[in-house]
Amino acid sequence: MTLPVDLAQLPAVTAVLAANAGEYDRSGAFPHTGIRAVHEAGLLTATVGRQYGGPGLGVDGLTRILLALGRGDPSVALIASMTQLPHLFQALHPTWPAAVYADVLAASAAGPALLNTCRVEPDLGSPSRGGLPATVARRTVSGWSLSGRKRFVTGAAGLSYFLVWAGTDEPSPRVGTFVVPADTLGIEVVPAWNQLGLRASGSHDVVFTDVPIPRDDVLALVPADDRAQQDNLAGGALHLPLAAIYVGVARAAQDWFHRFAHERVPANLGRPIATTDRFKAAAGEIEALLSTAERLLLDATARFEAGTPPTGAEALAARVIANRHAVAAVTLATRLLGNPGLNRDNPLERHFRDVQSALVHAPQEDVALQAIGAAALSSAALEHA
Repeated sequence: MTLPVDLAQLPAVTAVLAANAGEYDRSGAFPHTGIRAVHEAGLLTATVGRQYGGPGLGVDGLTRILLALGRGDPSVALIASMTQLPHLFQALHPTWPAAVYADVLAASAAGPALLNTCRVEPDLGSPSRGGLPATVARRTVSGWSLSGRKRFVTGAAGLSYFLVWAGTDEPSPRVGTFVVPADTLGIEVVPAWNQLGLRASGSHDVVFTDVPIPRDDVLALVPADDRAQQDNLAGGALHLPLAAIYVGVARAAQDWFHRFAHERVPANLGRPIATTDRFKAAAGEIEALLSTAERLLLDATARFEAGTPPTGAEALAARVIANRHAVAAVTLATRLLGNPGLNRDNPLERHFRDVQSALVHAPQEDVALQAIGAAALSSAALEHA
């Protein structure tokens, strides 16, 4: 099986996403049009490993794709990333049962086969802050019976597979990720997503009630006290591409800011506001913020291709700064334009809402900074030993 990708279509896909983003934001409906465009260009499976007949794009390629998709519609970009990342991890560190992954690839060739790793829970919150899942997989004669509730499951209503992080009820409990086809009995999507931004991402709650799972349809089942590989402080393969989505949002905001500045001609000025020193300085600051953010991300992802990947702390630092720059750039543009910037008839208002979601992905900034600081202090201790 061959799963091609056509990166030459990226600008056209971005345009399709942008043309529909406003309506999906208003309705909150699942963005079928955008997902279909991403699928037809082969972008959903761009990170499927070459050993499985895929294009084999790595962290750098995925980051560049998400920069473009985020510029079009970050809800679609986030839904897509939740599928692209598991394929990337499988290419780098295979954990899927061969037959199960073959089924996923066959479904992906036929249409958009969306995946999402479901980790967040009502009581636990994000696993990046520690703790074990309340979702439980109980032994049955034929395999497992899964029960629990997950929150913020991006694209929930359109998924083909839920990858559910859960613990077992064994005498010595283990934790792992259970592969659950979306058409399995016992799954209920609860419409709970009512957020400021990324409204079309449909990151609803999902309740699993006695969901049957074959015995071997589980990834990386390990003892409950051995969770290093389960930790989403993991590394740049996750952090850098997600940050790219929001730099893409900020680039879309910049595009609209530029257009407005060239088209707005106040009667008392008699020329476009783009010609004023105030707007030139603001445009310069926005470009400095975004070009720096892009360069941080792409320099870090290029190291994966060179075989010298950034450390976890380095990747987290690049993500923290890129997120800050994206939020700052959109905030500056919105503040400078005043009422037009906050007018819901203008896309800048949507970009301002969407970019705020850069700050909520696990690990959140305080956890990331603690990890970065711990690495810096450890390095300093070794230097002074």
